[in-house]
Amino acid sequence: MLTAAGRRARVAVTLAVAALTLAGTLVGQDDDFPFGPFRMYSTRDDPDGTVVSTRVEARDASDRLRTVDERSTGLRRAEVEGQVQRFVADPELLGALSRAHDRLRPDEPPFTEVQVVERVYELRDSRATGKESERVVVTWRAP
Repeated sequence: MLTAAGRRARVAVTLAVAALTLAGTLVGQDDDFPFGPFRMYSTRDDPDGTVVSTRVEARDASDRLRTVDERSTGLRRAEVEGQVQRFVADPELLGALSRAHDRLRPDEPPFTEVQVVERVYELRDSRATGKESERVVVTWRAP
């Protein structure tokens, strides 16, 4: 059984968390999680709009084009999607992915080029129409 002071403390903590969550919802960004929005679950795509899928591709020293995944660099796809604007502003950050690959996969050929690619899917009534396009957002090439 809780004492009166214990109940007051719990109520105070609950109110503080609720206030932080409300403030974060009104003015916060994803970086403020857990007291800001986690937009992945709080928004939806326009049923007659587009959906963007982002991936990282790399060309290695053997001239093979590869899709880069978490096992290659330690960076998850969601993290890439959240950092696209940073990669555009500073393509050298993709060079850091190349160096991470070299450390994690020393037996594989090094990357000579890394690029962020977005595939855009068109929707109609929340279903893919079959119309899609791709665009390279940013490219880094080894010096």
